[in-house]
Amino acid sequence: MKHLFSIVFLALSLTSCETKPQIEIAKKDKPLIEYVNPFIGTGGHGHTYPGATMPFGMMQLSPDTRLDGWDGCSGYHYSDSYIYGFSHTHLSGTGVSDYGDILLMPTNAINFNNGSDEKPGYRAHFSHDNEIAEPAYYKVHLDSTNIDVELTVSKRSGIHKYQFPSSNNQIVILDLDHRDEILDYKIQKINDSTISGFRHSKAWATDQRLFYSIQFSKPIKDITYNENGILVSKNYKYQSKQAAIEFDNPNNDPVYVKIGISAVDVNGAENNKHEEIGNKTFEQIKTEAQQTWENQLEKIVVESQNEDYKTNFYSAMYHTMIAPNLYQDVDGRYRGMDLDIHETNDFEYYTVFSLWDTYRAAHPLYTMIEQERTNDFINTFLAKYDEGGIMPIWDLSACYTGCMIGYHAVPVISDAYLKGITNYDTEKALEAMKHSATRDKLGLKSYKELGFIPVEEESESVSKTLEYAYDDWTIAQMAKAMGKDDDYKTYSERAQYYKNIYDPESQFMRGRFRNTWFAPFDPYEVNFNYTEANSWQYSFYVPQDISGFIKLLGGKNKLEAQLDELFTANAETSGRNQADITGLIGQYAHGNEPSHHMAYLYNFVNKPHKTQEKVHQILTELYTNEPDGISGNEDCGQMSAWYVFSSMGFYPVTPGNNQYIIGTPLFDKATINLENGRQFTIVADNLNDTNIYVEYAYLNGKALDKTFISHEDIMSGGTLEFKMTDNPAVWGSRDGNEPTTEINDHVIVAAPFIAKGDVAFKGDTEVVLENVDKDASILYSINGQNFITYDKPFKISEPTTLNVYSEKNGTKSPTIETKFYKIDPNLSIKLETKYANQYNAGGNDALIDGILGTQDFRTGTWQGYFDEDLIATVDLGSTKQVHSVSVNFLQDQRSWIFYPTRIECLGSKDGVNFTTIDDVRTIDTAKPSEDVKIETIIFKQIPKEFQYIKIIAKKLGELPEWHLGYPHDGRSWLFVDEISVK
Repeated sequence: MKHLFSIVFLALSLTSCETKPQIEIAKKDKPLIEYVNPFIGTGGHGHTYPGATMPFGMMQLSPDTRLDGWDGCSGYHYSDSYIYGFSHTHLSGTGVSDYGDILLMPTNAINFNNGSDEKPGYRAHFSHDNEIAEPAYYKVHLDSTNIDVELTVSKRSGIHKYQFPSSNNQIVILDLDHRDEILDYKIQKINDSTISGFRHSKAWATDQRLFYSIQFSKPIKDITYNENGILVSKNYKYQSKQAAIEFDNPNNDPVYVKIGISAVDVNGAENNKHEEIGNKTFEQIKTEAQQTWENQLEKIVVESQNEDYKTNFYSAMYHTMIAPNLYQDVDGRYRGMDLDIHETNDFEYYTVFSLWDTYRAAHPLYTMIEQERTNDFINTFLAKYDEGGIMPIWDLSACYTGCMIGYHAVPVISDAYLKGITNYDTEKALEAMKHSATRDKLGLKSYKELGFIPVEEESESVSKTLEYAYDDWTIAQMAKAMGKDDDYKTYSERAQYYKNIYDPESQFMRGRFRNTWFAPFDPYEVNFNYTEANSWQYSFYVPQDISGFIKLLGGKNKLEAQLDELFTANAETSGRNQADITGLIGQYAHGNEPSHHMAYLYNFVNKPHKTQEKVHQILTELYTNEPDGISGNEDCGQMSAWYVFSSMGFYPVTPGNNQYIIGTPLFDKATINLENGRQFTIVADNLNDTNIYVEYAYLNGKALDKTFISHEDIMSGGTLEFKMTDNPAVWGSRDGNEPTTEINDHVIVAAPFIAKGDVAFKGDTEVVLENVDKDASILYSINGQNFITYDKPFKISEPTTLNVYSEKNGTKSPTIETKFYKIDPNLSIKLETKYANQYNAGGNDALIDGILGTQDFRTGTWQGYFDEDLIATVDLGSTKQVHSVSVNFLQDQRSWIFYPTRIECLGSKDGVNFTTIDDVRTIDTAKPSEDVKIETIIFKQIPKEFQYIKIIAKKLGELPEWHLGYPHDGRSWLFVDEISVK
């Protein structure tokens, strides 16, 4: 590579007053911001936006091209051709639409319609040929009106620049009714150049409060307000959802719009604008912002002749730095999780913590290159704990969204603490971590009592059990480092609860349904036992105890074979359609986070060359310099953090153990410029597209045989050198060279499970008990009798309560209770329509087994029919007097589950000729409702003799126009339970 110039990097922030060692010269061939392509991820399902923002800034000033829908979550999609306007808040790479606050759109006519094919409105056509996106800068030409728009930002404020084609009809539409549901609003003219107000809205954040102050460079000639279709043209203060602002600009100068935003109040928005922008020009703000971005990107300098690789790298770096977002005014005030106003100047307060995604790699990256900001993040967690009663899981604008699983603020804190990042109240941090782990919600009650979450108690039970166990391990590590022996014991035990959902027969992680295994089992099936995944994509998630997991599987060769099968399996899933499962290599799904560590697991079985093959494939095939160049949702920096780490040659498989597992480098040289003033450099000699294998490695000049390095190695500064080859090498393949994670203290005994036996049965059922640990004893009790040791299968022929536990070396597992139900042997049922396997509720007899469903459809107790009617006939075994028939249906419209539109009950003596029992019932099922309800339909009958009872329930079918799924030809689910005949 020809170097045009070189620069000397200075320490970007100080961590102490000690003298810093002089930093060596690192080379770049042009400003690094020129390598950033903000359009990467705006196509496909990346859900990024191309507009102007600052590193971790409050404002995201970006065009809006899409109003709703899955691929409109960021407000922009590269396939669109119309811009509705430019709003000031956006989310990067998420799966739910929110934000898009305070929309401004320059135009040449007063029109408050936001546009459609029939009524063009104020939206404008645009072409990517006339569009530019850079860090902190965006420009576009609006074809419909011939207006040029430029945008730039500071942290909490921004500037629009509009060049109109003539001095006539210069209008800006201010639309507060854009995108989500508006709760309260105000547009108020302050003087001839200033407007302020607020927008309070409800979407993913259920009570978002945003205030704004807008200053125009040209005097306001007139304002037309729109309030519910009534237009008022008055040049004075007025309140409305929309306003058309017309300017007096006879010389047709550019119109500049300076805007500040705040979650606190209008004064906060005004102060933010005044302090950050004031009298500065558009070009001054753009220059300052882009220099800030340059400084940020210079934290890691990569060198390569492959321009696309460098573009991908710096675009990934960029994406890791646009969330979380500052949520605090220049005076230190912010809106807390209690929605009250708080103030601090001790740290910066943030929001948008997509922790289920970002704890895996984005936050570990911050512990390396954003240590001071990591302290701010943790202080923010603790403030949210004080304000809202719990640390965030996925918080957005002072609201808990209730989205995703785990309590992943916990590993972020533990990982930082164990790396020496401790500028916060560590005792309080541990208290808050334990608080997150000791509630009774989201399956934690069962998890604490039983050592796993039963399918029937909580949805996504397998994923939650696995992620809770990892989180608990990180609590244990921090507790141990702090000398908290009791906590270390408690959470080391809980960290092993993954053992309770490992099925030794299938060798997959499976749901335990009434202490049996959820069946029928298909590892390809996406169902309610997993979070945005199937069993293939969660069964390798034991980063805290990979040695223990290997032992369960039966040895390193078993894990290697399982990984081989993962990457070569059929790249199709069954069951529920899950848009997040993308970027498939076999059943490895790089487009979603649970898979992100898997390629590195080969190192743990002494096959690092396989890690190198898979990592190189992912880096070069699933990241490209294109709008759809990210294989799934970008997820607030996680997808990009994987690339940043992996392209340098290592990855944090287990945040909290301070190890980085070595893969394969993509760059000739990468230099990490640390906040402590040191540099860590990765050099790859003899690297090219075919030389992807590590032949030798050296750390600070000494041979490195281990296939991992430590956080301390990096922070101390130095050089990691790789010698590359085109043949799989033996480097790192000898025993002792591999990384390990293992739990040797406070080893638990897994709970036994019912390997064979029907919980609902006719006649009798044979029960076989097993434990994942063949050396553990199993004890059982029937109907409260004394426990006896299990030594052979036994039969149950009556309704029974069975209790079981295991014991080994004086350690006992929790006791698990299972109720067995006896189905009337005379009853049988014929289903003429097909239920969905993932919602089978136990199989063909589920509607007559006596087990009732709960309000959570994902707990396995409802039988689900997708776009199908229900036609079921119950055979009573003989002719009997029937007094009434009842059947239960579930409504959860947010989950596409609707009541049937029509329910009919019929009776017959011969199974051929049926007569109607009672009136046909109809339900206005398409009426919107946010309530989850169970409706029991009862058909009463003057006692009459029947042998056969038929229930016909008609589906809703196509979803109503008001439903989120309607534009995508969405179809409804029908969920039914227990048909009771009296």
